[in-house]
Amino acid sequence: MVSVGIETPAVNTLVEYGNIMSEEEEESPIEEVRFTVPTKDDDSLTLWTFCMWFLGLFSCALLSFLNQFFTYRREPLVITQITVQVATLPIGRFMAALLLETKFHIPGLGEREFSLNPGPFNIKEHVLISIFANAGSAFGSGSAYAVGIVTTIKAFYKGTISFLAGWILIFTTQSSRIRLLSRGLKYVVEPAHMWWPSTLVQIVLFRKTTALEKSLKENIGWQKFIKRGIHTLKKLQYQG
Repeated sequence: MVSVGIETPAVNTLVEYGNIMSEEEEESPIEEVRFTVPTKDDDSLTLWTFCMWFLGLFSCALLSFLNQFFTYRREPLVITQITVQVATLPIGRFMAALLLETKFHIPGLGEREFSLNPGPFNIKEHVLISIFANAGSAFGSGSAYAVGIVTTIKAFYKGTISFLAGWILIFTTQSSRIRLLSRGLKYVVEPAHMWWPSTLVQIVLFRKTTALEKSLKENIGWQKFIKRGIHTLKKLQYQG
């Protein structure tokens, strides 16, 4: 009987090959995306913090109220999440400097420790707060679409609808919309070849504000930065 030996690749080789394939799958073929969106996650940054939940829920409720209020104007004003994205950065920094770092235990959760201020305000908290705000502005639409149904029933048909029925109508339509978006996550978000130019601008703003602040602290400082800006504006090509 002749025995036939089948060569099998080493386990390490398979692991390395799998890592290479995963990196190639995550790397986008679009040049602008490769230069803007990082493919590696920083696990050291805190995420579920008191600052994130407070500013996120507050910004979501505030934008929801303001956009719905301005919807009834003749010229509606839509306040998008970019306003919150810019405004919450200094607010988050201020809360991180103001809140106590004392750790405490919550009864019923064992030995786990919690703190209102686990560390400096970071980019992950900033992104999540902006996502909350984007939900409050109906993903850029201004107000929830189903509110128009309630308004039409009351204003044009002179009908009545209870608060509970109106709330269920708005909640179900909004949740079904989010459900459909989550269904399409692996088709329109996760593939590396998919890209959204408007979102790319927001990612640049998230990363560059953090990088600019770090550079100013470590290299030139705010005073020198302002002096350089004034000196640049005094050049002839910037004069009217």
